[in-house]
Formats: sequence, C-alpha cells, structure tokens
Amino acid sequence: PIILVHLLSRNARDQLSRELSALSINIELFICLSIFLIIYTSIFTMNTQLLLAFAGFALLAQILVSFVQWLRSPLRSVPGPLLARYTDFWYFHRLKQGKFEKVNQELHEQYGPIVRYGPNRYSINDAEALKTVYGHGTQFQKSEWYIPFQPNEDQWNVFSDRSIQRHAHSRRFYTNAYSMTSLVNYEPYVDDCGALFSQRLSEFAKAGSTVDIGHWFQCFAFDAVAMMTYGKRLGFLDRGEDIAQVIDNINKSLVYSSLTGIFPSVHMYIAPLVTGITKRLGMGAKMMYVIDFTAQTIEEERASPKTVIEVKGAEDGAAVGETFLTKFLAKHSSNPTEFTNWHLLIGCASNVFAGSDTTGISISAIVYHLLKSPDALAKLREEIADFTSRGELSQAPSFKESQKMPYLQAVIKEALRVHPAVGLPLERIVPEGGATIGERFFPAGSVVGINSWVHHRNTAIFGDDAEKFNPDRWLIENEERISVMNRNWMPFGLGSRTCLGKNVSILEMSKLIPRLIRDFDFKLEGAAATPRGAWKTRNAWFVKPKNFHVKVKSRMAGN
Repeated sequence: PIILVHLLSRNARDQLSRELSALSINIELFICLSIFLIIYTSIFTMNTQLLLAFAGFALLAQILVSFVQWLRSPLRSVPGPLLARYTDFWYFHRLKQGKFEKVNQELHEQYGPIVRYGPNRYSINDAEALKTVYGHGTQFQKSEWYIPFQPNEDQWNVFSDRSIQRHAHSRRFYTNAYSMTSLVNYEPYVDDCGALFSQRLSEFAKAGSTVDIGHWFQCFAFDAVAMMTYGKRLGFLDRGEDIAQVIDNINKSLVYSSLTGIFPSVHMYIAPLVTGITKRLGMGAKMMYVIDFTAQTIEEERASPKTVIEVKGAEDGAAVGETFLTKFLAKHSSNPTEFTNWHLLIGCASNVFAGSDTTGISISAIVYHLLKSPDALAKLREEIADFTSRGELSQAPSFKESQKMPYLQAVIKEALRVHPAVGLPLERIVPEGGATIGERFFPAGSVVGINSWVHHRNTAIFGDDAEKFNPDRWLIENEERISVMNRNWMPFGLGSRTCLGKNVSILEMSKLIPRLIRDFDFKLEGAAATPRGAWKTRNAWFVKPKNFHVKVKSRMAGN
C-alpha cells in the first residue's frame, strides 16, 4: 500500500485522502457503538474481550483512513508507538488501562521530548513550551477532548468552555471569590471539618481498625468545600459513607468523559445512550444529587438570607457570614443578565465536584509520601513541635501560621510535584499560522499537550533526583533555581486556565496537614507497607489512590 500511494500523482493522493475522509464519516456510527459498549463495560466492570473484537473492524477502517493522512502529514517523522500513528484507539486502549501517567513517562524516555500518542496528538516535554502553549494571552484553544465535560450541549462551565474569549469573560465573574484574601474568611469552615475529622480519626485509633484513609480524605474535602460553598456540610464526615453514591458516580463520569473525549465527534451519539441507561438503572437521581442540593440551598438562601453563620470547631468561636453562595448571589443580584442563574448554580456545584477530588488526592499524596519517607516525616514533626512550643501553631492551625512553616510548605509543594492530581496531557490546539515548539514546527490544528507527571520529572528543571520525593529541593539557597522550579510547577495548570480552586485546595492542605501529623500516627497496611511496595492508583483524568489502607494511632495526651 505504501508503494502504491507514492506512485499516485499528488492530485490522485489528495482525491484518495478526501474519499477516505468521507469514508471515516460513514463508519463513525459503527465506531460510536463500539466505543460506547467498551466505555459502558469499563464503568460497570464487565468483561470486554468480545466487545474489543467487535470494535476490531472499526479500528481497521480508521487505520486505513489515517494511513494516507499520515503519509501526507508534515509531522509524520514525530516518533511514537506504531499504532498511534494511525489511530486514536491506541490512546483509548492505554487510557482505559488506568496508568497513562506512567505510559506517558515511558514514551518520553523511549522517544525523546516530543512524542506522538495519536495520529494528531503530540506530548511535549520541554520547559520553553509551557509559556508558548499555556501562557497568558496564548491563542492555543482547549482541544475537543474537553467536549464531554460540558454539562449540556449549549451550556458550559469554566473548566469545559473551549472558547478563549467566553472563558475569559466568565472567569472574571468568579475570580475575586477565589482570591486568597477572600478565602481566609472561610477558615472557620475548614476548622469545623478539621475538628470533626480529628474526632473520626480518634475513633479509628481507639478501635484499632484498618481504614481506607484515601476515602476519608475525600470525605473531608467534600465537606470542607461544601461548608465554604453553602455554609453547611454534605454529611460525608458525619456518616463516613459515599452519600447517594456521589463519589462513585463522579468516578464513573470521569471514566466516561476521559475516554469519550478521545472521539468527541461520536459523543453526541453516545451521551443519549448513557443517559437512558443511567435512568433505567436508577442512577440519574444519584448523579444529580449535588446539583439538586445546590438548587435547594440557593432557594433556601433566597427565601431566608443569613447574615451570620455560626461555625462550630473554630478555635476563637468565630462566626462568619460569607460563603461562595452568598458572594455569587450578590453578583447575580447586581448583574442578573450576565451572571445568570446558570452561572450561580454551576459555580457552586463545580466547587464541590472538582474541589473534592483534587484536594482529596493531594492530601493522600502528601500523607503517603511522608509515610514512605521517614526522614521527611521526622523533619516535619520537628518543625511542628518547634512552632507549637513557641506558641506559633494553634490547636486549629491558621493559614497565616502555616505559611510561616517552610518545611511544611516544601512538603506540600513536593508531594504535588511527584503526584499531581491530573494525570493526562492538557491538550491544546495549535492556532492559525502554526507554532514552533521544541525546535519543531506544528501546523495549525495539531493537538499538543504537556502532562505534569512528565514535566515534573524533567531532570533539567528539577534535578537528577526528579523521580524522588525530596522536599529539601525547595529549600536550597539558590533563588534562580527555585524560580525555575516554581515556573515549571503545574499541578493546578498554568496561565489563564489555572484551576480556579487552587487557593481553596492550598488553604485546606495547609491547615489540615500540620494538624494530622501533630495529632496522629499513620501506619501503611498491605503491599504499600513494604520498602519497595507502592500504593495502587487509577488514572481517569485524576490519578486517584485505590485502597489506601492505614492504621491510625493517636498522639494526643489522654488518648
């Protein structure tokens, strides 16, 4: 086939390419059905061997189409897996396995700083590329991979909105509410959840039971962000269970969206099928739990506005009156035509959906890596003891106090470097006119992305020990080196697309970690407890720990 294609005239090759492109549209519905069945079985953990065979025809058809397109591509020399040259099914299969952050690292180790992971998908590991692709003012639009994350076909949230102009306009409405100046007013809410979480940990310590601490960290994150958003908990810490299967359904939604995003053109066909099945299985109401909770709370606040919300657990008995909801309501009241009811609803709900996973994963990563690094744990305990003895660390640590603790902040930053919550390339589309990235020119329409799991292990930036957890790297007396590392630290994204909830997550971690490490001992259980053992994770956009089991022991007097 290669020889025959090269023998064709240029016009004939162009005609063949157009005909094959048309063929790809005709087989799209078949591919759609195959992908849907595979994703469905991924979500519901069924055997997929027969369905993979069923998808074989669609795969071969797409390879035929992509083959000619690859021959004509100016980027055909970019290295990568053979199958990835011709079909996105390679990426689909690898992502479905749940370890793509590792696969992505291995690709760069094998092929170099620029590798392909699809016919038109390119992963970059180059420090200079960060500013080009993600810097403020860039015209690199989010790729179509983000389409399945849209709440509705004609409605967007700040995360899924691919329009650069519309995103910038919407983001301005929310930015002030997420500034660190605003967030410190929410500290009593975090203290409330921290006190309840400590109570639960004390109960586990007395019982001597093994606990999936990763689950409880997500429970804490859910209730803490709910308190900041609504002024009340969702009840995860109170009950210790996955209320209305919210966590489980978020996980399933991430599997669906991350896999379907690889073939966004078929999402319009798959989405109605998924909606129909979830309704038949009784999952629809469960998936809407947070939305319904948000809508109800909005109506309650409108009917009876609260000027002051009492917060239990706050060390000074503080009472505060502001939440994200009250701020968003004020914004809506002053400008209802632009900051609509939709902006109000999705702004609050997105806090909970996105904030619970990222913060829960990050807290898990901090504790896990401390437990695997006894020297680092001892150093942090020494710093905590020192600040406590000087009266500079409260029972409920304040954010201001935590910012004065250099080793604590180094631990947080390092844990998020070695285990950022997001484990996939942040895909962007090269704008009109093309762009030079890493000494290679990419034509307009190329999809490029940088994976923080790859970038954070770049030895030219983070040192020869970049693979290791080493908080001391952030405490060296080399301001230039620290500045370079800070510019390349991207667990919350970069530029205008930096996660809105970054400061929320940092606030929660900075307040909770010193409290946990001061008051409790955690002992790893299972395979992770061995010197060479490691915890298990699954990557479906977020790299979440699985069965992070520990035993808890209280360090507090009288326990």
